[in-house]
Order: sequence, then C-alpha cells, then structure tokens
Amino acid sequence: MSTAPAPRDGTEAALLTDGTTVRIRSITVDDRKAVLGLHTTGLSDESRRNRFFGVSRTAPRTATDRLCGPPRDGLLTLGAWVGDVLVGEADCELLDEPPQTAELALVVADHWHHRGVATLLLEHLIHAARQRGVRFFEADALTGNRSVHKVFADLGLPVRRRYEQGEVRVRVPLDESDEHYREAVDERGRRADVASLAALLRPASVAVVGVSRREGSVGRAVLDRIRNGGFTGPAWAVNPAADTIAGEPAYPSVGALPGVPDLAVLAVPAAAVPVVAEECGRAGVRALLVLTAGLGAAQAGQLLHSCRRHSMRLVGPNSLGIAHTDPAVRLDAEFGGAFPLPGTAGVAVQSGGVGIALLERLAWLGVGVSGFVSLGDKYDVSGNDLLRWWEQDGRTDLALLHLESFGNPRAFARTARRVTRRMPVLTVDAGRSEAGRRGAASHTAAAATPTVVRETLFHQAGITATRSIDELVAAAGLLHAQPLPAPRGAIAVVSNAGGIGILAADACADAGLELPELPGELARLLPPGASVRNPVDTTAAVLPAELTLFLRALEREEAVDAILVCLVPTALGTAQGRDPLRALLEGPASRPVPLAAVLLDQQVPISYLTCADGGVLPAYSDVAAAARALAHARDRARLLAEPPSPEAEAPGCDRAVARSLVDGYLHAHPEGGWPDPLTTADLLESYGLPLITSVWARDEHTAVVTAAGLGRLGHEGKAVLKAYWPGQVHKSEAGAVRTGLAGESEVRSTYREFARSFGARLAGAVVQPMAGPGVELLAGVVQDRVFGPLVVLGAGGTATEVLADRTARLAPLTERDLTTMVTDLRTEPLLAGHGGAPPVDLAAVRSVLARLSRLATDLPELVEADLNPVIARPDGAVCVDARIRLEPRPSYDPYLRRLRRPAPVAAPGRHGREGGAAGVVREDRILE
Repeated sequence: MSTAPAPRDGTEAALLTDGTTVRIRSITVDDRKAVLGLHTTGLSDESRRNRFFGVSRTAPRTATDRLCGPPRDGLLTLGAWVGDVLVGEADCELLDEPPQTAELALVVADHWHHRGVATLLLEHLIHAARQRGVRFFEADALTGNRSVHKVFADLGLPVRRRYEQGEVRVRVPLDESDEHYREAVDERGRRADVASLAALLRPASVAVVGVSRREGSVGRAVLDRIRNGGFTGPAWAVNPAADTIAGEPAYPSVGALPGVPDLAVLAVPAAAVPVVAEECGRAGVRALLVLTAGLGAAQAGQLLHSCRRHSMRLVGPNSLGIAHTDPAVRLDAEFGGAFPLPGTAGVAVQSGGVGIALLERLAWLGVGVSGFVSLGDKYDVSGNDLLRWWEQDGRTDLALLHLESFGNPRAFARTARRVTRRMPVLTVDAGRSEAGRRGAASHTAAAATPTVVRETLFHQAGITATRSIDELVAAAGLLHAQPLPAPRGAIAVVSNAGGIGILAADACADAGLELPELPGELARLLPPGASVRNPVDTTAAVLPAELTLFLRALEREEAVDAILVCLVPTALGTAQGRDPLRALLEGPASRPVPLAAVLLDQQVPISYLTCADGGVLPAYSDVAAAARALAHARDRARLLAEPPSPEAEAPGCDRAVARSLVDGYLHAHPEGGWPDPLTTADLLESYGLPLITSVWARDEHTAVVTAAGLGRLGHEGKAVLKAYWPGQVHKSEAGAVRTGLAGESEVRSTYREFARSFGARLAGAVVQPMAGPGVELLAGVVQDRVFGPLVVLGAGGTATEVLADRTARLAPLTERDLTTMVTDLRTEPLLAGHGGAPPVDLAAVRSVLARLSRLATDLPELVEADLNPVIARPDGAVCVDARIRLEPRPSYDPYLRRLRRPAPVAAPGRHGREGGAAGVVREDRILE
C-alpha cells in the first residue's frame, strides 16, 4: 500500500466542532473542479440563491472562474478540505472605497453546515487579510439567510448591519487582539479539541497493531494489559502472520477487523508506521497511539499527514502509552509499571522514564489518577490539549505535567491561566542550570535564557513549577489533601525538639514564608519549659492531649495561616500513651488551616497519615520539602485571591506609522540590523515611549549649533554628545558618550575627539539635553522565537551589571504585571522614596512597560529593544538612550486555531534511557 503524498506548502490543519480535521489553504488554478463541485452539487437551490442572490445556471461557473483564475494582489481565497473534498470556501477582494476594506464572500456545502466550517475559514481569512492591511470586511446577505447571520453573530467581533430592500450590508472590523474575539475563538477551539480527543481518551474499542505471539514484546504486553485491566470494549490484535494470539483471534490488517476501532495502538517497526497509519485512516480509525521510536523525517511527515487527512488525533511517536481509570473505560494501554490507582489527578509527560517515576510515587502516596498520557515526541496531542480535556472531563481536579518543549506556549499559557483557576496545575521545571542563571544576569533583554522565559511562562499562567519529581509529588500531596492557606502564608512551626524546630524555621524562611510571633499565653497549654516564640518547642514531655489542645488554639489564631508539626522520636515519646503523633492521628483531617507534618524517622519523602475520621494529612521526611510544599500552596492561594487582570492599556499607539517604519527599514536592509538613531526614535515615539529630545548631527558644526539650543533645556544648562556609526550597539563600552558638556568649546572638542577615536566609521553624533537626576532603570524587550516577546525591567545605568536586579514577563502584559514587575525589584524602595527622597512617578514607569509590551506584540520584527537608562523622577520618566534591532519575521498569530506542525524528529533510541520504546518495537521478530 502506498502512503499519501506530503501536504503542499501553506496548508494549515484545524479542527471542526465535531472533531473532524480540515486542511485550509489558498485556492489555486488546479482546484477548478473542486470549486465548481462545491458551488453546484455541494449546494441546494436554496443555498445557491442565498449565495448568488438568485438561481442562476452561470453563477457557479462565474464564481469558479473568479476564484481559480490567475493570482491577483487584491484577492485572497481560502478553501477547507476534508480528505479530497472541498467543503467550504471564503474569499475577500480589496475595495477602492472605503480604503482598507475588502468585500467578503463565504459558502459551505450543505452537508457540512453547523460544524464550524464557516467560522474557522473566517478566522483564517481575517488573519491573512490583516497581514495585507485590510481592516474591515463588508458583505451583502439576504435578510432570510439565517445561517450566515448566525456566523457573523457568533464570530466574536462587533458587527454593524444596514438593511436595504430585503438585503443586509454587514461591516465587520478585523481586530484579532479584541479580547471578546479571542475568547470566542478559544471557546470554539476548546469544544473542537475535546470532541477530537474522545476517541483517544474515551475509546469504545481498541486495536493493537504489531502484536507478537512472543510474550514480553511491546505489542503483546500492551494488548495483555488492555484485556487484563478490565477495558470495557473489544480489544483486537492485528498480526498478518498469526491467526490467534493468547487464545484469541488475530487479524491480518486493520481493514479485516470485525469493527472499526476508535483507537489503534501501533507497535510496528518505524518503516511500517506510515503504511499502517494510512491504513488506519482509510478504515475510519479516529485516534492513533504510536509506541514506535526512531522515525525518520520522511516517515514522520507521512505519519502526520495521514492523521491530518483522515481526522485522526495522534499521541507519540515514541510514547510509553496511555491509561484511563474511568470505570466506564478502564483502559491500560502502556508498558510501564503497575496500572495507576483510580483517582482525580491527570498526568501528562514527555519522558517515559519520568512518567514511570511519577506514577510510582503517586502510588506510594495513594494519590489516584484520572488519566495518564505519555506524549513522547509530541507530533500532535500536547499538554494544551490535555488541559482542555481535564478541564471538562468531570473527574480531574489536579493536573501534573512534565513538558520538555512547547509548540505554542502563548496558547498554552492562555489555556493554563483559565484552568489554574479551577484546579492546581503542577509541573517539573526541566532544563534549569547554573549556566542559565548566569546568562539571565546579563544587562540586556536579549540575554534572557530559555530558563528565564520558561519560568516566566509558568508564573504568569499560574502553574506551580517545581524543581524535581519529588518536589512535584510533595506539593501535589499537600494541595490534594489540605485546604489552601491564606495568601499571606504565615506559618507556625511546632516541634517536640528545639533543634528540628529551628531547622524547620530556617527552611520556611528560605522558602519565603513568614513566621509570626505567637501570643505568650499559649504557653499555658504546654508542659513547663516549653517555648511559644515560633518555632514552638513543646519539649519531649508534651502529651498528645496537650498537643491537640495547643494545635486547636493555633488554628484559631488570626496570625497563623498554616501549621507545620515536626516530630522527633524520643524515649518519652515511645512510652505508652505519650506518643505526640496521636494528636495528629486522632484529630480531624479537615481543619480550618492546612497542617503538614515532618517525621524524621519516616523512610519515604512523603506519605499520608490516616486520621480517625478517615481523612489524610501529608507527612514529610525533610523540613525543606515540607516548607517548599507550603510555599507552593501559599502561591496558589495568592493566585486565586487576585481576580483575572485585563491586558495592559497603551492608548495613543500608532501601529500604522510603526509598521511603515519597520517595512521601510527591512526593505532597505533585508537581513535586518540596528536602525539609525532617527529611525529608532521615530519608531519608539509612534508608541508614545518617552524619549528625551535627540538630534542627529552629521558634522561638527551641526553638533555645536544643536548643543547650544538643546543645552539650555538640559539639567544645569548642559548637553550630551553620543558618537554614532552604523551597527553600533554598546556606546558606553566604546567610549562614545560624553555628558555634562557646557559651552561651544566643550562640544567642539568632544566631537573632534570622537573623530580622532573612531575615524572614518563615525557617521555623526546624537545631541541631547542633559537629563536631570532620578532612579535609573532598564526597560527592554527580546523576541523569543517560541515563547514570543519578553518584557524586562531592571536597575539601569551603571548599576545594571553590579546589582543584576531585574524581572521579566511575557507579553502581552496585564495591568497586574505592570505593578508586580515594579514591586519585584530589590531596588523598589528607591522608586518608593527611600531615605526621604520623593517617590518617582510609578504610573509613568508602568506606561513605559505597557507601551513596550504593545510594541513587541504588534511588531514581531522587533527582535530586541533596550531602553537604558530610563530615568524615573517624581514628574515622570524619560529614556535617554535606546537601541533596537529589527529582523524579518513572519507574522504569527498564536491564537489562530490550527493543529501542530510536525515536531523535530528525535534521535533513535532517545526513549531507551528513559523507559520508552526505542529498540524494543524495532525487533525483527515483532510480528512472530
């Protein structure tokens, strides 16, 4: 069997509301037959009347000639294909009047109505039209054409209608950044995503392709686990060389099965994967789980193309498998450890080894799993998909992720921000290193490392990011079993030995937790010699009843948000009736404040103590692990205490001017580069960024004359001279800046010094008035190719490298980001008026951040910007030096609905060291 050809360039795959995959691309001259078929056999007479405002035999052919003719600059066309069938078409043609307006036309085949074809086509056409400068769509529709009016009403953009003699003129502004529009797109995407995942995560039937008669092979192991695990539907074996396997029938191919499986598990050699995937698609399979590792680039492309062509969702390749504990499914299609305990934690990992370790630790703790997915090389289904599924599955209330890469981190963050409001989402922050932290200390925004960007993503999305699997399980154990503390996070440490109490107090302080003073009268509840200074030392003589009363009194203290009880085994504690652990076990598990224990004689990192009422309390073997878990719970409480924040406002930005400047520069410099001072100033000023008055003087005479005028405006009547030459980056390091120049002679001598130092490369000097004193800040942007723009704020000027004090957020910033970025700085007291100095204008600082965020979001070609220093004063903020770098970058809307493109092909054997499938499923005897 031959595999299907690879998709043509420019094709995007996306999901309809019923989970069907469509491919969207421009219509070409080769599509004449498909377009004509759509407008004739694909439409009823009523649909043609609505489309062409009457029944005309020539109208379909005329429309086909228009859409399939030679390309025209003013015409944009998009078609939606399911397999080889064109099911819908949308096009727009630029009008002369009014400007920036295009006439829209839209049609969907009758049998594909109410599946979201029209809105999906419109979303993609809006994005394409925006890139051509179109700002409005206009369209005519018959008054009785309810379908098209509903499409416009549901789109999420404001629609203006004008009624004239049975027709409606519709005008739609195209604003992809409109939050209402983004919410509508996101909701359509969520529904489509969930529908497409049903066959994968709630399959009614499963086939395992590549099942060997030999026990211990991957395919055989997975099939045995499916059947022995209580799967509620049929599980078929596919092997062309066997009639029966383990006493059950085997079938030579997927097409020979007695029914069409929802899910096919592929455990065949890499070379066979594309052929089997295409066979599955043609048979009507809706989901693939590929365990095979080591696919080459061509094999990977063919696999994904078959999935897109036949509407199959894909987990893997290089996957350990999936498991679902829902009693209605009971699917164990993986070859890791024991079948997970039923429960409410959703688990998704990229590494098979991490997945095995995580499931083992959760089993030790007794935390059950709603579903487990090993994403493998993640060609299709991702963490974002699973968050959307868990959000609505009715079983999951805790999400645990291990992600090594992000296909669309901005879409992931948008989903995570919503999901984390409903349930804790925890991850292991993989890839941290000392080298990464050193890189993050650089003074330019461009030095931000992937570590910094990833941490920023997790922080803004409300995800609990831990440093190891053990820390992940420790935090999950607390969040799963205890209420959240108050956002303040004030901890009372109670121990029966002073030394462990002090260590616990230090661990809490290291984790950023507060230890408040406790009322002295609480001492009356404890034995003589006890201390209640916090950490509390109850002494080893404390009785369980005394400790119980003391803990209940602590729970009523307003100053206490959580309690950490640290118990050391002592000779007194082992005496009959004196074990203080009884105070925890005999008390209620449900308490008004969270409680955690540290048991130094415990052999495992975390366990659950079963209380008298049947509930559980988390117990740790290490004080640092307990403190970090409490800090994570505090951070989640803070997240939930803050309402969702809107996107930061930046009024008065002129995107058209900025776009013209960027296009003009890149036309003259196709490889990109550092624009000259005038272009830099014009670009930043188009977004209202407060630049100090600057004049580019191309010769000595102009510099002297300009400085005489600008100097009078400067601090103490002085001017600044900065040498400039093309490609210049760091002026100060090159000795190209002179400040405090007074009078013609100083300016003239400085310019001549520049001429001697820099010779023929000197292109002139930038003249500025001397800025007044204030707090110097660095504000900058760097465009990460995967994560998007990162906005950085830090201490600026000469203190930049010494203090290494900075914070960062991914754009677009929210109003809360503008505030927290300032308060995150260690030098924030200087901004607030330290030592009696007047506070700076924080609103002006926040405005700089908001405008940088909007600039970087609107212009992906702005790959780097550094405003350093920005001088913040009581009367505002002003930037006295700026540099930007522009590069050609394709426009990319992270919120446009489309499925992932193929991921980079992993090296063969990658999973072998992590507990996955490499080497195993490539056995020559796989089909014995």
